[in-house]
Amino acid sequence: MGEYVTVPMLGETGYAVLDRYDQSADPAEWLDLEYTAWRSSGVTRFAPLTSYAGEVECNGFWNHTPPRTDKDGVWIPAQVEKAPALVRRAREPGAGVGRCRVIELQPNEYADAIYNLHQDDNNRLNPEGTGWVVRGFFNLTDDPDSLLILRRDRFDPSTELRLPLPAGTQIVVDTQRFWHAVWHRGDAPRYCLITSWESGPELEAYIRAQHGSPHAQSVELGAGLIESAQHELHRRLEERSHMMEALGAVLEDPEA
Repeated sequence: MGEYVTVPMLGETGYAVLDRYDQSADPAEWLDLEYTAWRSSGVTRFAPLTSYAGEVECNGFWNHTPPRTDKDGVWIPAQVEKAPALVRRAREPGAGVGRCRVIELQPNEYADAIYNLHQDDNNRLNPEGTGWVVRGFFNLTDDPDSLLILRRDRFDPSTELRLPLPAGTQIVVDTQRFWHAVWHRGDAPRYCLITSWESGPELEAYIRAQHGSPHAQSVELGAGLIESAQHELHRRLEERSHMMEALGAVLEDPEA
């Protein structure tokens, strides 16, 4: 990372767990939004609240003309009208907002999540001297058995942190620092508000006001489950490599 404006607390561990939000006090606005298919980790759809130019689409801002980094998202009027509480929460820190969207994730297995681990590219084209882009994850549905998985090393489970996702969970993550995905152990879709924020004094003050902690207890998993998922990860990667070689193509990594 070059010289950027950052949040010191996130510099310590790369994440901060905030106070739980009383999600039950808000309407389920995410059910009213317009969703669109978009590549990501797992079986997902997205409902964008912002985009490059205020359209219902999820492409990276650098894939438009002129290209720009994940900042200055344009609010989508029809979506904003349907979800004023979600918009309020995304704007509450007072930090610059880039991409902002609700993700819908179908139930999956631990091995699926490990295979789908990915790093984000939020800071592509981000000029040095400006705020480093991080992401807020606000869990909207009550998924206490589901886990946000953060790994510093994609292939090393000893670097893995597992954070539970009951309703109202609020976590800020430097998603370029971690390989990450969600193991959704539910019987219905999981919904989460994901917001790209520009680091700076506003975001730092918000995290502190929300009693952000850079040290959370990781959920323990059995050694056999972890070993099995690691084996499946390498099996799938090898299978994918052979398939793409046969097709003479290169498969891009998923993007969240």
